[in-house]
Amino acid sequence: MNPLLQLSCPLLLASQSPRRRALLDRIDVPFEAEGSPADETLETSGTPAEAVRTLARRKAHPVATDRPSALVLAADTVVAHDGDILQKPDDSPHARAMLHRLQDTAHTVHTGLALMHAASGRTATAVESTGVALGPLSDTEIQAYVASGSPLDKAGGYGIQDHTAPFFVEGIEGDYYNVVGLPLHRLYCTLHESFADFLQSPSA
Repeated sequence: MNPLLQLSCPLLLASQSPRRRALLDRIDVPFEAEGSPADETLETSGTPAEAVRTLARRKAHPVATDRPSALVLAADTVVAHDGDILQKPDDSPHARAMLHRLQDTAHTVHTGLALMHAASGRTATAVESTGVALGPLSDTEIQAYVASGSPLDKAGGYGIQDHTAPFFVEGIEGDYYNVVGLPLHRLYCTLHESFADFLQSPSA
């Protein structure tokens, strides 16, 4: 158990994302995971940051209602490029089109976080944004990457943590873990800012 992040109540991840689960496992914080039944349609009328904040809160709400004593964590990640929001590709042709669009350009990855504790009626939200630049990609490279299946469940059509995409990433400005799908520094800060009374002292 991580001595810097011990909670006095259960932490419940409102997601079945294997990447978010792996990141929480990595920092050695006990948690449970439960998929959210919320409508995950993204509101595109506002900014990408506003959209992911709203959706994260929407994901957290039904799970927190069912488990009021738990601290529920929900997140949503999108890629923004030239004013457009890119979510997960619908299929392989869509993934190829996304990668053709993103190659040799810069884009921004936004993740919205929501922490909700229904028993106390408390909610905190936050957004982390990270800039990513991809190098030029050939049609052959894009085809091979999409054929691996990895891009199909990832916003923007690539996963920075997988076995191939790191070859394409030319630079990153900001939180790497945010690009994976869960900004751990922002999560830690939000917990301390809004749920400090739920945190046990490292010496306890």
